[in-house]
Order: sequence, then structure tokens, then C-alpha cells
Amino acid sequence: MKLLFLLIGMFVSQFVAAQRINQCGFIIPPPGTQSNFTSVYEAGNYVNQMLDSINWQENFNIREQNGINNAYATIIRNQRYIVYDNNFLENLDAYAKTKWASLSVMAHEMGHHYRNHVVSSSGSTPAKEIEADYFSGYVMAKMGAGLNEALAAMQNIASERGSNTHPAKANRLEAITKGWNYAKGNSQPENNSNPASPPQPQQNPPPGSNDASWIYLYLYGNSEMTVYLSDDNKSFTAAPLKTTQPFVFKFEIYNYGWLSFSNTANAKRYQLQHGKDYAIIWSRRSNSWIVTVVP
Repeated sequence: MKLLFLLIGMFVSQFVAAQRINQCGFIIPPPGTQSNFTSVYEAGNYVNQMLDSINWQENFNIREQNGINNAYATIIRNQRYIVYDNNFLENLDAYAKTKWASLSVMAHEMGHHYRNHVVSSSGSTPAKEIEADYFSGYVMAKMGAGLNEALAAMQNIASERGSNTHPAKANRLEAITKGWNYAKGNSQPENNSNPASPPQPQQNPPPGSNDASWIYLYLYGNSEMTVYLSDDNKSFTAAPLKTTQPFVFKFEIYNYGWLSFSNTANAKRYQLQHGKDYAIIWSRRSNSWIVTVVP
């Protein structure tokens, strides 16, 4: 199985005429006369290693699309995808002279998924790219790459100049370095954001927020209760409920998510929608707790 990866981004810059540029502004690596990096593109093994390195329980769909000279993260029918051009990545490894080049590109695109950039309507921004670069450096360190290996892809194909969608090479190399150093315990996390903490439902809206997407979850009972919430219906996070106040939150990935009364595989799950409030009440007819929409 050839590997799935992700593109690092879109940069706009000027290069000499002999260099080819893809639609995202990257230098397209020249075809290699010999590739020693075929094993890098065994998708499942490397993706699972990356996910395990940051303790993120997530599944990715992989789609190979040769001829695009690129790779990118996207969501298709509510599923996470990484679309990649296998030839582009093999050539990148040969051009950078290290298999870590394509792996760092993959980690960058995984970072866009991790930070939920792909569900935003604003498209690429320098801030988002810096976050994904930081994430890439962090994951590369966890995977065992040296700093120069973590920087190899960006060093070879990134644009020297920034644009309104992507930062300049120097800023991106700095972000990767910071992520790598943090994973090695050499510095504090950037913006107090620890890449080792998987996305979870946000709790508590800003004071006075009129955003209807926040969900108010009420508990009608005599004692406190813990339920479990999930963005993807796979990984659930404990949510302590009190009878004296609602639990206010929103889901991170989509405009809906799931609630379960137990963190077990066969437990019943309720789908919750943004824009609605819910109550947990005891049903005397079913002799069990149920979830109902608050009118």
C-alpha cells in the first residue's frame, strides 16, 4: 500500500525559471533517478506510529492521487482524509536525501486535522500554517527524527517569502524547531498549547456569548453524574455534570457529536446537535436515564 500524505501548504514566491512550482507555491522536486524510500509509503505503519507518539486515537482515510504534485488534508463526507501524490513524496525524499522529508509533510497535514483547520471556512492563514509546522516538529521529535531531519522538507521546498496565506520559510523553520525542542523537553509549549493533548469538546462559552451553537446540558436528578462526550463517536471524554448548573460546551470537529452514559463499546450513544439544548432525566417507564431535547 503506498503512502498517504499531506501537503505542507501554499506559498507564493519567485523562483528561477528552471524550477517548477506547484499550485501551493512549493518547488516540485526533480524526479529521482533512484529511490530508496519506497518503504516510507507504507501508510498504515507510519500513520499509526505518529498517532501513537502523541496518544491520539483517530482514524484517517488515505487517497493516492498521482499527478497533483502535492498532498493535503481534507474532510470528505465527515471523514478525515489525507490525499497525496506518491511520486511527489518519493521525489521529495530523494531531493532532500532523507526519508524524514515526506514524513514531516505528513505530520504537517496531520497537524491541520489535529487543530481542526480543515473545518474552518477561512482557508489557509499564516497562523494556521505555523501551528501545523509546530505540530510537525513535535511529532518528528517523538518519532526519533533529529532536528535537521525534521527541517529537511521545509528547508528544500518552502518559499523564502511569505504571503497572505502562508508564512515565509524562516518563520516556518522556526516553528518546526520550537515544536521539536518542546517535544525534547527543551522549552515551554507554544501559546500554552500542548500537542500531546488530543482535541476535546470545548466547555464554557465566553461571558455573555450569544452563539447558539453552544450546547447547554442539564441534569435533573438528586446527585451528580459523569457522562462521556465525543467529537468523532470513537474517543470519549468524561464530562462531570452537576444538578445545580448546566454543563455548557460545543463540539470541535463538526456541528454535532455524541453522548454516552458509559465509556464502553456497547453503551448506547445519543447524537447531540449544535443549536439545541438537552436534559438528562430519569424515565420511570424505561427505568433508565434518557436524553431529551429542551424545548
